Amino acid sequence: MDTHVITAALPTLGWAVHGGLLVRRLATARRDPLTGLHTRAGWTTRAQHLLAKHPGALVLLVDLDDFKATNDTYGHAAGDAVLTATARRLNTWIGRYGIAARLGGDEFTAIVTDPGRTPGFDALQLALNRPLEHDGRTLPVSASVGRCPCSHLPVRTLTNALSAADAAMYAAKGHGRRNTRP
Repeated sequence: MDTHVITAALPTLGWAVHGGLLVRRLATARRDPLTGLHTRAGWTTRAQHLLAKHPGALVLLVDLDDFKATNDTYGHAAGDAVLTATARRLNTWIGRYGIAARLGGDEFTAIVTDPGRTPGFDALQLALNRPLEHDGRTLPVSASVGRCPCSHLPVRTLTNALSAADAAMYAAKGHGRRNTRP
C-alpha cells in the first residue's frame, strides 16, 4: 500500500476514534452509572419532546421513604441495591411507553406517553413497595408517588407537570407512606 495513502488515512482514523469516544462519553454522562436510568439532563430533553407529542402523557415523581435508614442500618451496598431495584421496577412498569430517570439520591421521575397501557397504579405501588432480598436479608422498601396527568394542566409544560407531581408526592407522604396521589 502506498505510504501517502496511509499517511493521509491516519489522521482521519484518529478523528473517527476520538469522535466515537466523545459520543460514548456524552451517552454515559446522560445515564446514571448505578441504575442505568437517564440523568436529569438526559431525561428532561426527551421528556419535553414526548410531552409535546403526547398530550395525554403522565408525569410521575417517586421518592423512597426512609431511604437514609436503609443506608444507616444495612449499609450503602444495600442502599445501592434498593436504588437499582427501584429503577428496574419503575422501568418495568413503564414498559416501552415512556422513559424514567434518577434525579439524584432516592428520587426518580418518569413520563408515560400512554398511561392506559401500563399495569395501573396499584401495580406500580405493589412493585415499588415490595421488599428486596439482599445478602441474605430482607430489606424494607417503601415509596411515595406523585403523578400529574398532563391533560389536566392549564398550560402543558414539563415544569408545570413536575411541580404538580411534586405537590402530589408530598401530599401522599403527608397521608402516610405507600400512597399515590393524582
